Amino acid sequence: MERIVTLHIEKLPEGVYLATSDDIQGLVAQGRTIQETVEIAHDVAKKLIELQSGGSGAVTYPPAKESFD
Repeated sequence: MERIVTLHIEKLPEGVYLATSDDIQGLVAQGRTIQETVEIAHDVAKKLIELQSGGSGAVTYPPAKESFD
């Protein structure tokens, strides 16, 4: 089963990126680049979904926008 998850990514003053999601409670990921942050968020989301559902779940993200807030 695939699940689409929307990430909110922001650049922190320290120069790292922080990802959170309203779709999965507790999802927080931090990385040095946007790509690294998305990859970490994918792993965190997968583990959180497995814990919440008691099973295995695939995570799919919608295409990234070209601009960020």
